[in-house]
Amino acid sequence: MTKPFKHIMLAATIALTGAAFSGSAYAGAADDAIADAKEAQKQAQSVGGQWRDTGKMIKQAEKLLKEGKTGEAEKLAREAEAQGMLGYMQATSQTMDNLHIN
Repeated sequence: MTKPFKHIMLAATIALTGAAFSGSAYAGAADDAIADAKEAQKQAQSVGGQWRDTGKMIKQAEKLLKEGKTGEAEKLAREAEAQGMLGYMQATSQTMDNLHIN
């Protein structure tokens, strides 16, 4: 397993574990989670690493929050944040400078 891939898998595990255990079902936590997801999405976009569904997940989380489903909104936003972080890491790990081709 290559070193960048190990880092991506570790980050994914940490991010998704955090999403699974975040049980704060109040609007402030969901708002924070959505803001964090948007920031991670911007970071991924900055290096051309945005994944296909990240934006859709953020919009769905915002909709769930408006419907009062704060726990679901927060969980989905945390998953979108993880996608943003992973997209960023994937894009930056695959640049020509980081490829070690013999």
